[in-house]
Amino acid sequence: MEMAIGIRTSLGPSPRLPASANSYRNPREATTSVCFFKEILGRRVSCPFLNSRGCSNPNARLRRTATRCSTTSTAKEAASVSKKTSMTRRDVRNIAIVAHVDHGKTTLVDAMLKQAKVFRDNQTVQERIMDSNDLERERGITILSKNTSISYKGTKINIIDTPGHSDFGGEVERVLNMVEGVLLVVDSVEGPMPQTRFVLKKALEFGHAVVVVVNKIDRPSARPDFVINSTFELFIELNATDEQCDFQVIYASGIKGKAGLSPDNLADDLGPLFEAILRCIPEPSINKDGPTQMLVSNTEYDEHKGKIAIGRLHAGVLQKGTEVKVCTSDDTCRFAKISELFVYENFSRVPVEQVQAGDICAVCGINDIMIGETIADKSSGKALPTIRVEEPTVRMSFSINTSPFVGREGKYVTSRNLRDRLYRELERNLAMKVEDGETSDTFIVSGRGTLHLTILIENMRREGYEFMVGPPKVINKYIDDKLLEPFEIATVELPEEYMGPVVELLGKRRGQMFDMQGVGSEGTSLIKYKIPTRGLLGLRNAILTVSRGTAVLNTVFDGYQPWAGDISTRDQGSLVAFEDGSTTSYALFSAQERGQLFISPGMEVYKGQIVGSHQRPGDLSLNVCKKKAATNIRSNKEQTVVLDSPLSYSLDDCIEYIQEDELVEVTPLSIRMCKNPKLTKKR
Repeated sequence: MEMAIGIRTSLGPSPRLPASANSYRNPREATTSVCFFKEILGRRVSCPFLNSRGCSNPNARLRRTATRCSTTSTAKEAASVSKKTSMTRRDVRNIAIVAHVDHGKTTLVDAMLKQAKVFRDNQTVQERIMDSNDLERERGITILSKNTSISYKGTKINIIDTPGHSDFGGEVERVLNMVEGVLLVVDSVEGPMPQTRFVLKKALEFGHAVVVVVNKIDRPSARPDFVINSTFELFIELNATDEQCDFQVIYASGIKGKAGLSPDNLADDLGPLFEAILRCIPEPSINKDGPTQMLVSNTEYDEHKGKIAIGRLHAGVLQKGTEVKVCTSDDTCRFAKISELFVYENFSRVPVEQVQAGDICAVCGINDIMIGETIADKSSGKALPTIRVEEPTVRMSFSINTSPFVGREGKYVTSRNLRDRLYRELERNLAMKVEDGETSDTFIVSGRGTLHLTILIENMRREGYEFMVGPPKVINKYIDDKLLEPFEIATVELPEEYMGPVVELLGKRRGQMFDMQGVGSEGTSLIKYKIPTRGLLGLRNAILTVSRGTAVLNTVFDGYQPWAGDISTRDQGSLVAFEDGSTTSYALFSAQERGQLFISPGMEVYKGQIVGSHQRPGDLSLNVCKKKAATNIRSNKEQTVVLDSPLSYSLDDCIEYIQEDELVEVTPLSIRMCKNPKLTKKR
């Protein structure tokens, strides 16, 4: 196994001289430039290009930095200070894998599980093993955090796979309480992206050690030096400590299952990655003889076992069948009994009689347990600090279905069913809030973004619920009598030929560009904007339209700033049906001249349903159920009716399309848009 190479400069741990230093003929000049760059960033760091005699020998750099992984030694020093009260478990490591969307995080976990011999040699294993949810596999994203573990050289490595989308940042924030370090996966071409910044910021705030994995290193346009430079600068911007900046870098190809300490010399397996985890992730610090303390960071539900509480045991020992105390942050406690106890081994939960401190476990028997509560010793237990997540930024109204088609497809249609389901979601989803609306059948649901809320809507419709949702609205704040609104960092990756239309579109949404750069040798550009959250509503489809489906938009919450002014998100009105009935080809042929239709012949519609997009501002009522007059006069030639293909809008598209006076009707089999009858009557 190769020696580890820790980062000592802003230019990363590459065994070669960085690109910025290669332009100098004299290595001493390169050294001076690197050290000057460090001084500009305001951090004193030793310059490893110089050996003890002042010579600029790069090999001296390798020998010097290979002797120490700063995070591990720091953890050992801290452990020695508190040796009397705590100890470490040398046979356990707890890590979370965090990354931006589509940077190969789940694929890398698949390779780690396979090489750790979690599955049989003849076992058929699907791709993206950790994405077990149907919705996750359909959308190709991770939505829920999941636990697993592997064994390597006698050490148990507990792995938590986390979502990569910023709307599910609450999942990342609560699982960071269970780990001592993170694997930060970064694409070898794109480098740090908005969600990379978010998850890294949270990990650094917890004081966790970070191992940077430059993934997809086998891509033709990979640029590892640039990625390491950008990642180190991001550490500096987020006020990381000197020990955290001294991070280990591993180059990997998750799809091939290879890793190495150099981009040009990968091993045949992920051995260098496993060795880096053992070497650089601190051992869990525990209080073995102290009173039991376990912070609940996640919950699951099983039909036979009931609610399952998941978390890391910080102190003491948990035993099956013992009575414990469940404590909250306000010092209110209640008693309960542990019926079953599980630990994670390989890809499943294994029942055990007891769990030692430092391990991640699952507890059954406490049906009213909530995330953030502490399972403590019955006699002398105390609550641990509760989990805190950032506030939601977008809200939507949920109400019962009032359309003429109510009850045709759904199983749960009453306001009581809707209320119970929404408040049940709060037990697991800490980043979401539910409030009662103006009427008894309306509820205001707040989340991190539109995707966060649409995932909830999609899950509810698959469970048999019928309801209506209103357009998303941002949550503003008043501070010192000033109106503030949420802003986000939007990153768009697109071909250079579509740069003009996309920049114009973002400018209309009050976006301000602050960075633009080329990405690799593929002729694509990366532009970064600071834009109000209001401007992002309906922006994704508009960007895809002007870029012909080639642009990729990613966003992350930045903060609250002064109100940016009025924003027009949709210029066209809607085509609205003004009577109930079944659509006909004869009526749709004349209606399609007014705009783009959403329906096809033979579909049932009702009065007030949105059947298309008007080509002009303002709404237009149409009769899409009109039939051709039947007479006894036969024409010489029947006219052939040719209809355009209707637009097929998904749930996310409908949420982005509707405006203030419109609603989306959600049923298990259908998604329709309609005008809000309450606002129509007022007008």
